Parts: sequence; C-alpha cells; structure tokens
Amino acid sequence: MRILVTGAHGQLGGDLVPVLSGHDVVAVDVEELDITDHSAVISFITELAPDRVINCAAMTAVDACETNEELAWAVNATGVENLADGCKAVDAHLLTISTDYVFDGTKSSPYVESDTPNPQSVYGRSKLAGEKAAGPMSTIVRTSWLCGIHGPNMVKTIVRLLAGEGELRFVDDQIGCPTFAADLAPMVARLAVDAAPGIFHVTNQGVVSWFELAREVAVAVGADPERVLPCATVDLQPPRPAPRPANSALDNAALRAAGYPALPSHNVGLVEMLSAMDLPGRS
Repeated sequence: MRILVTGAHGQLGGDLVPVLSGHDVVAVDVEELDITDHSAVISFITELAPDRVINCAAMTAVDACETNEELAWAVNATGVENLADGCKAVDAHLLTISTDYVFDGTKSSPYVESDTPNPQSVYGRSKLAGEKAAGPMSTIVRTSWLCGIHGPNMVKTIVRLLAGEGELRFVDDQIGCPTFAADLAPMVARLAVDAAPGIFHVTNQGVVSWFELAREVAVAVGADPERVLPCATVDLQPPRPAPRPANSALDNAALRAAGYPALPSHNVGLVEMLSAMDLPGRS
C-alpha cells in the first residue's frame, strides 16, 4: 500500500514510520506539508494518490493551546478536515490520532468509546472537532499519556528531574493509562491497513496517577522512590492554564470487541523505553 504519514517527525510518527516499512510510505512533517493549508493538502494528496493517510500531526502542548486557540483549532480540527477532503478526492482511508482529553474526567471508571465526550480544554475541544471532521468512515485512535524516545514527554522529564537532588512532587489526583509510542505504533499501523472504521481507545494496560508513574520511573532507573511525593492539582505552582481531567483512563472495549490484541502493561512499555534511552551512567 501507499501510505501517507503526517507528523512523521513527532513522538508517535518516529516509531510508526519504521513499523510501516513493508509499504510504500511517504513520511512528511510540517516542513513538507502544512495540513492547515487546504489547497496544499488537496494538491499533495491528489498527486500522491495514497491508499491510506495516517495523521499524527497535532498541536499537543495542552497549556499552549489555551493561549493560542486559533493555532490549536487550525491544526487539530481544520487540519484533519483538510486531510479528510483530500482522502475523499482519491478514495483513501483516513486514520487520525485523538486523545483522552475529549472527556471531562468525572466518570468513576475508565471511559469506553461510546461515552459522551465533554472536553474542558481548548486542546480537548479542538481534538474532538478533528474527530468529527474526519468523518464516520475514518478510524479514530484515542490514546493517552503518550511517551516515547522521540520528542519531549513526562517520562523523560521525570528521568531528568531524578538525576538532580531533592524531593519531587507529582499529582496523585489525576489518573490515566500511560501509553508508549513503541507499543501504540504497531496497532495504529494495523488499524490503518485494515481500514477499520470507528473510534478505538488504544492504550497500554494499567491505570496509575502521575505520582505513581513517577515512582515507577524512579525504581526503574535505580533512584530512591521516596524522593517522589504526592501533591494535589490545586497545589501546583504555578497553576496550569489548561484544566486536566481527573480520570482520563480509557477502556479499550472496541479493540477487544473487534478481536485485536491488547497492548502490554505500561510497566513493560516503561522498561523498554528506558532501555532504549541513553541514560546517564549506562554504558
């Protein structure tokens, strides 16, 4: 298949492109294709005539979205609409990546695909608009707490802070499913190739708080987990501009129902990510 991957230099794209090596892959980022430019997108897709388009391009800096709503909407919503228009022109199937932030976090159990979204942030609202713009026959992959060896993420931040001295504080009142790009990428590739329509929650297994995840990282890198202390979101200084869902755990119900295998435990993904990183003191 000829597969166009947008956002190919990002955290997920960096792991996805190698997984697709058996196909004719055209990997682009904003330098090669600005998905907010409708005419450029239509021209590019029409000329390329891909069988599949996998959209990993997004504005994912949650707090920056709050202060630059126009750009967030252009990338996360209008950009997906442009890609959908291009796909219609050449009869290509579109898969786009979405987020746990489409939910408000008030549910007491993990969210399933049929739960009603109620985003509380610009990021969440723009990503939900992108889901709708993709169209009913597209594939929507919602994931959460994404980490990987490409680009900045919370696991890398925790590792960097642990290399210093003193206590570290992480919130214990936000829970979710840490997901690792190396595990997510093969499932994204499979869903795209299968052209499986609908919404799929795709995460590593296991629900933790950021505090619990930080302690897991400390243990994995040989640091003292007692240095990691809990705190409440309301006590964060400075306060974060964007509201975070207290519970953003995603149940992978649609994936199970369609017969796809579950991703491994996030503990496994964490160890594999850390093993692939060039950590201080590692030969």
